[in-house]
Amino acid sequence: MRIIFFGTPEFAVPSLRTLISEGHDVVGVVTQPDKPRGRSRSVLVPPPVKSLSLEHNLPVLQPDRPTGDLFAAALQRLRPDIGVVVAYGHILRPEILDLPDHGMINVHASLLPRWRGAAPIQKAILEGDAVTGVSIMQMAPGMDTGPVMHRLQTTIRPGQTAGELSGRLADLSAVGLITALEAIEQHTATFQPQDEAAATHAPKVTRAMARIDWRDPADRVARQTLAYDPAPGAWAQLGEAPVKLFHGEAIPATAEPGTILAAGDRLLVACGSGAVAFKQVQPSGKKKLPVADWARGRDELPGLVLE
Repeated sequence: MRIIFFGTPEFAVPSLRTLISEGHDVVGVVTQPDKPRGRSRSVLVPPPVKSLSLEHNLPVLQPDRPTGDLFAAALQRLRPDIGVVVAYGHILRPEILDLPDHGMINVHASLLPRWRGAAPIQKAILEGDAVTGVSIMQMAPGMDTGPVMHRLQTTIRPGQTAGELSGRLADLSAVGLITALEAIEQHTATFQPQDEAAATHAPKVTRAMARIDWRDPADRVARQTLAYDPAPGAWAQLGEAPVKLFHGEAIPATAEPGTILAAGDRLLVACGSGAVAFKQVQPSGKKKLPVADWARGRDELPGLVLE
């Protein structure tokens, strides 16, 4: 089958690389535009999927939005039999979804219908899920509402960050995608509707969502530091400056929420119940560093309150 691939970040790279290495006919790639970086915003950096595509001389389309007659015509010229979408970053309209003869399938990083939406990996960690996985579904106009043809499950390991789990799920996505495409080619694929009553949602992560509420139980605050690592980073206010906190571990303690109880090898902060010991911090405008390096010489830290 002639495949048009939609994807943008590093998460999508293993899937595209596997399609290429397995000999699938990838006739074109749709990804987001290059983004400006650096202080002057003068350097344009291509998405990871574009970089891989150019290495293999694949045609690349980078519309600001995947809409309009010109974009549809460009896709039609590629004559795709099926579309594959992996973390592209835009919602596709029905006229684009219907363009390939076999429609489009999407790789989603959760066990649908749990955690539909933009941030399923972060949400699974934040809510303390023991397992997660990837789902391959037929794309439909709604947000991750299409029927599912294939799921692969994996455990969420204790202390695992969103960045670490994302890497595992990206590799798992590639495996599931190849299995799904083989079933479609062999006409053995079956699609099951999702249970709408069981659907949960994982909205796009904002910086406000990552701010720690010290009234929360310690285990939730600890999960927050894992869910938002590497970005945007769970954070709190120390005086007038924000500080990001990483690798939290819940331990027993009793004190006013937000109070710094100790600052040595780890930063110990009281929560609504228990306390969290953090291994790393990132002060505003600086790099991430061990708590011991940050706290050295700062004898005033114990007793201060994080907000």
